[in-house]
Amino acid sequence: MQRVFEGMKPTVAETAFVSEMAYLVGDVAVDGRASVWPFVCLRGNDGGVTVGTETNVQEFTTLHGATLGDAVTVGHGAVVDYATVGDHSLVGMQSAVMRGATVEDHCIVAANAVVLQDQTIPSGHLAYGTPAETRPLTDEQLTQINRTHETYVELAKRFRTAGLGRE
Repeated sequence: MQRVFEGMKPTVAETAFVSEMAYLVGDVAVDGRASVWPFVCLRGNDGGVTVGTETNVQEFTTLHGATLGDAVTVGHGAVVDYATVGDHSLVGMQSAVMRGATVEDHCIVAANAVVLQDQTIPSGHLAYGTPAETRPLTDEQLTQINRTHETYVELAKRFRTAGLGRE
């Protein structure tokens, strides 16, 4: 469902997949070949939400005033609140990226991790634990980011071809 709020209407690229069971409201932009899965809430009031090209936002995730770069994966049940996630990064299931935080390019936020308010996760690092600590990513973990993103680009294409998603 897409809703206008205070004159701001979500915009969704023609090549994006947005589940009919996702809720987009206000200043929200979903770029090409991105995917927004069921039970996701993208709330763009008092700060927009941007979902970059080929980025996927999985079930039960909430984005509020958030900016996601290109080729980002946001796992099931994550929360990104007034924060930025850079290109080619992965935000794990049930994790939280809090207000003012920045996850730079080529990062992984581990499942259940909490990136604190105004914290920066440097490029090429894994953030894990509560509060998040960091260490450099391995080559295998960098490959995992790309493999996951590519899987969701293909899956979204299959869902669109099947006629599922927004009308």
